[in-house]
Amino acid sequence: MKILSAAEMREVDRLTTERYRVPSLRLMENAGKSVAEYMQARLPNFVRRPIVVVCGKGNNGGDGLVAARHLLKMGAKPRVYLFAEPREVSGDALVNLHRWKKAGGKVTVLRDSSAWDSPELNFSDGPIVVDALLGTGARGEVKGVVREVIERINLRVDTVVSIDIPSGLHADTGEVLGVAVEADDTVTFTAPKPGLLLAAGSRHVGQLAVRQIGSPPELVGEIGKGSLRWSEPSEFKFFALPRKPDGYKGDYGHALIVAGSVGKSGAAVLASWAALRAGAGLVTVATPEPALPMVASRTPEVMTEPLAATEAGSISSRCLEDGRFDSIAKGKSVLAIGPGLSTHDETQQVIRKIVGNRSIPIILDADGVNSFTGRAADLKRSGGNLALTPHPGEMARLLGCSTQDVQRWRVERASKTAAELNAYIVLKGHYTVIAAPSGHVYINSTGNPGMGTAGTGDVLTGMLAGLTAQYGASSWDSMLAFGVYLHGLAGDIAAGEMGEAPLMASDLIRALREAFQRFHSELSRA
Repeated sequence: MKILSAAEMREVDRLTTERYRVPSLRLMENAGKSVAEYMQARLPNFVRRPIVVVCGKGNNGGDGLVAARHLLKMGAKPRVYLFAEPREVSGDALVNLHRWKKAGGKVTVLRDSSAWDSPELNFSDGPIVVDALLGTGARGEVKGVVREVIERINLRVDTVVSIDIPSGLHADTGEVLGVAVEADDTVTFTAPKPGLLLAAGSRHVGQLAVRQIGSPPELVGEIGKGSLRWSEPSEFKFFALPRKPDGYKGDYGHALIVAGSVGKSGAAVLASWAALRAGAGLVTVATPEPALPMVASRTPEVMTEPLAATEAGSISSRCLEDGRFDSIAKGKSVLAIGPGLSTHDETQQVIRKIVGNRSIPIILDADGVNSFTGRAADLKRSGGNLALTPHPGEMARLLGCSTQDVQRWRVERASKTAAELNAYIVLKGHYTVIAAPSGHVYINSTGNPGMGTAGTGDVLTGMLAGLTAQYGASSWDSMLAFGVYLHGLAGDIAAGEMGEAPLMASDLIRALREAFQRFHSELSRA
C-alpha cells in the first residue's frame, strides 16, 4: 500500500466521510477498538496488568478514550489521564470523553508537571501505557506537562503502545520534536506515515501494525502521491498465481549461485537451499573446489561446479581462463554472487570481472558488495539488471560514509544510490528498504530482531535468486520486495515457534513453506 503524508491522511479521512458517508465518529470508534484488540492479541495477561491511558485534547486523545472503553469491556481496568482541561476537548473526542464516563470510567485531569508528585500517578508498578497524547498533527517542539510525561514514560515504563504515531514524532519526516515516546508497539490506521519509518522515527515505533478502520483502499491509492510503499500481501498478488498443470523444472528458471570458500561453505549451502525453497526449477552452486564436497553433501537437489581455488581456499582467477566460468554461466536465468566468498584480493578481482561481463540479472551480496568498496561507480550498468543487497556496514563501505549516516538516512541513501547506479538496492535491517532506479521504494513490514544472526542474509540472497529465476527481472522491484517480505515472514514464523534469541538462518528456510501458506491465506481474506 502507499505510505501517506499527514496531509494526505487527513484528506483520506475527509473523503471517507464526505464521499463514502462513513462518519468521522465511526472512524474514531474503529480506530480505538482496533488498538484494544491489538493489545488483547499481542500482550499476554493484559487484563491482569495495570493499564494507563494518557490522552491529549485532540483526536488522538479521542482514540485513546475509545481504546480505554473497549479495554474495560474486555475485563481490564484502565486508568485514563487527560493532559488538558476538559473544556479544551471538542468534537468526536468530546463525544468519547462522555462515552467513557457513561461506561463508568474515571478521568484524572493533570494540568501541570507538579501532578507527577501525586501518589495516585505511580508508574513504578510496570503498567502498560497507551500513548494517545499527540497525533500526526504535531509540529512544534513538545513542551510543558506533555514533555514531562513523555520523559517519565521513557524512563520508567516497561510496555508502551502508541496510537497512530509515538507522541513527539513528526509524521512526515520522523524528526523528534524535542522528545518522543519510545514505543514497544505502534498501531497506526489506514496506511503508514513516512515519519514512522524515516530517520529517527523507526527507532521509536517498535512493532508497527497497520489497521483498517473504514477508508476504502482505492482512496489511499487515489490520494497518495509519494513513491513510498509499505509491503503487504495485496502488493504481491501476481506471485500467488498457480503454476500451470504441465509445468516442469525448465519453466521455473536456473539460478547460478557463486558462493562459499574454505571455512564459509555454509553460506553457499544456505543460499542454494533457499533458492530451491523459493521455487527455482534448477539451482547450481559454483564454489571453490576444496569447499565443494561440503556443499554437495548438504542439499542433494543442488548441482555443483568446482572453481579453481587460491591457497586460502577462495576463488582463484584461474576459474576465468579458457572460458571456464562462461561455460558455467551459459543458459542460467540469474546469477547470485557474494555469500561467503571472502575478501581475498584475488577473489575480489574475480568478482569484479564476473559482474562486469554479465548481461543476465545479477544479485550482488556480502563479499560481492565488499569487492566494490571505493568503486561504487564501476557498478553502474545501462541494463538495470543489477540488485545489491548490502547490510548497513557494507552500504557504508561502498559509499565511503559512516554506518550511522546510512542508518539515519536509509531511504534517502538507498534511493539516491539506486538512481546513480541504475541498480536496485535492498538495504537490509529494521524495515528493509527496496529502492528501484525509477524512484519507487518499498519498505518491508515483516521480520524481527532474532534475524540478526549469521546466515540470514545468505538465505535472502538465495530466495531472491530463486524468485528471479522464475519471474525474471521485468518487474524486479516488486519481486525483490516480495522476496524480502517472505523472508521476514518466515523469520516471524520461526521466532514465534522458538523465540528470537535461538533463531538460526536455517530455521527461516524450514519456515518458508508456512510463510507461503500464510501469504496465500492473507490474500484470500483480503
